[in-house]
Amino acid sequence: MRHAEDVIIKPIMTEKSYSEIANGKYTFEVALNSSKVEIKNAVEELFGVKVLKVNTLRYDGKAKRLGVHQGKTKAWKKAIVSIDTNPADVKYLAKGGKETKVNKKYKTEIEEISSAFGNN
Repeated sequence: MRHAEDVIIKPIMTEKSYSEIANGKYTFEVALNSSKVEIKNAVEELFGVKVLKVNTLRYDGKAKRLGVHQGKTKAWKKAIVSIDTNPADVKYLAKGGKETKVNKKYKTEIEEISSAFGNN
């Protein structure tokens, strides 16, 4: 099991990803060999939110050329993480058939990303 800081590399802020923040979707560059479960656990640990869904995309490096020099850009992986913007109480039946609520304290947004770009 890797540390959360090793899985999440950096947030990706483009016009499209910034507009999706209102819908509870955040975009991150993640480690190439990380799985969806590792990404989910890392985001929940780092930001204290409840992750509903993780979509991933892999990008291969492009062939680039500068004069006579040829090479490739690095391959990378992007994850679009959907968080729960309206976390509800968890209900279950305890002994004797009594209904019990568990109030879990999850955040409804990732403030570190939202506040960095002036989203009030």
